[in-house]
Amino acid sequence: MLGAGGTGAWAWQDGRRPAAADDLTSARAAAAVSDDASQVSGLTAQAAQAAAQGLTDQSRAELQQAVAAARAVLDGSAGQVSDDAVRTALASALTEADQALAGTVAPARAATLTASVSTAAAQVNQAQQAWQAARAAQAAAQAAAKARAAASPAPTSSVDPCRTTYTGPPFWTSVPTATGDGSNGNLPASSMTALSWTTDSHGTRFYLLTPAAQALERLNVAFRAAFGHNLDIDLAYRDYATQVAMRAALGTVAAVPGTSPHGYGKAIDVPELPCEYGWNSAQRAWLLAHGPSFGWVQPAWALQNGSGPEYWHYEYTG
Repeated sequence: MLGAGGTGAWAWQDGRRPAAADDLTSARAAAAVSDDASQVSGLTAQAAQAAAQGLTDQSRAELQQAVAAARAVLDGSAGQVSDDAVRTALASALTEADQALAGTVAPARAATLTASVSTAAAQVNQAQQAWQAARAAQAAAQAAAKARAAASPAPTSSVDPCRTTYTGPPFWTSVPTATGDGSNGNLPASSMTALSWTTDSHGTRFYLLTPAAQALERLNVAFRAAFGHNLDIDLAYRDYATQVAMRAALGTVAAVPGTSPHGYGKAIDVPELPCEYGWNSAQRAWLLAHGPSFGWVQPAWALQNGSGPEYWHYEYTG
């Protein structure tokens, strides 16, 4: 036992534990807190890394699923769209996705590619459905024509039912001039393009406004694939003088000079042959179904129940 003034190994303060012991305890506690903080930080980083990897894996899986579905659409639509441009676009999107999947693809990039592939596949689906609907309409029209033919009595005269329905004087297509001022029936040659596959009976090429001609070229490719021959053209661009002559010869059947869509290079007439392009023909059914996808339509007034029925007339609307 130490006396009141004695000293020893520890200095006592007010009857409590030695100061050195308190310092040791505090140091150990601080070390423990530091270890805990390091462990928490490590776990947080691991969790963030796991979450990022999970997002990457998910986006990659979604892209792979979209690619597989789109490739099935591409394979199943071969030869079943009127314009193969949509299938070409889908093939390009798939190639880009395949290249990305060959390496590491970031989630944002994977999402963009997934949307691109899915959109292109949807467009091919829509085009294929339109093609199938047109084929069905064509088959129905042919069946109906056969049924009517079977039900009709034998003709009592030698008149050809497939003869042309046009009874007026002959007219031919017009050629644009270099000095055209751009008005109806006076278009400059620089704004027009000749069709590549046909001429009129005088050997004159058919001219249309360039965008209309380009669209009709694409339509003709699809038409030829469906029927085995080119689309027949009877009239295309019509200059002002020819329109005046037609109005004089045909009366109100011909448009007022200066107002005809032919004068703007945006209209064609197919031959007035009822068995080939008439109201119930397979060719007309095809043109009505597929023409709009190329910008070519039959205007409401020219329909069978329109104000001026003309089964042979089609216009470019862009």
